Amino acid sequence: MGIERAVGAALVLVVAGCQPGAQVRREPDWAAARAAMVRDQLRGRDVTDPRVLDAMSRVPRHLFVPDADRADAYGDYPLPIGHGQTISQPYIVGFMSQSLEVERHHRVLEIGTGSGYQAAILAELAAEVYTIEIVAPLSDRARKTLAELGYTNVRIKTGNGYLGWPEQAPFDRVMVTAAPDAVPPPLVEQLRIGGLMAIPVGTIDQELRILRRTDSGLELLRTLPVRFVQMVGKPK
Repeated sequence: MGIERAVGAALVLVVAGCQPGAQVRREPDWAAARAAMVRDQLRGRDVTDPRVLDAMSRVPRHLFVPDADRADAYGDYPLPIGHGQTISQPYIVGFMSQSLEVERHHRVLEIGTGSGYQAAILAELAAEVYTIEIVAPLSDRARKTLAELGYTNVRIKTGNGYLGWPEQAPFDRVMVTAAPDAVPPPLVEQLRIGGLMAIPVGTIDQELRILRRTDSGLELLRTLPVRFVQMVGKPK
């Protein structure tokens, strides 16, 4: 018989008869960790959209997290991904995805690819995802991870997110995952009339704004206090 004890998200099996201190490491049960995340952090709060919950039940978040932090991939907090950037807390990913009301035929622009996790969630919901990352090593890593997972409806560009992706506009939805001082006008211009945008705004004090573009400008639908990394790059 063996004695099991939890180590992070992994199980270590100490096998009787082995040399003292010898351990055989089992693979973590990532599916169970993902199910618990959805149950406790999303459905247990106010993320109730079945499509969003289903997407977050499927996408392997641990594959978007650096190896050193993989055991914490499904924890209720953001994690570092290098270059001063983070992968957002699962609840924030779920809240933003739900707030955008993404439909299967939509084309979505994401600013701030980061690890690629949010792009994968959007790819489960939309027809096409166009995502921009200014930090080239992160862009390259996200492109590799998304390709390995078979997300053929995501296009990644390394560049200045303030400028958006004008040659692919207009977009039905825009999601920004880093905080500028103010809503960049090019992103508004590239959003269809009637389209929705989710964007954190501010420096020390930030709020996540859910906005709708109308014929006369932007309509504020709701806000949420947040803490995102600052948006890198400047308007040109």
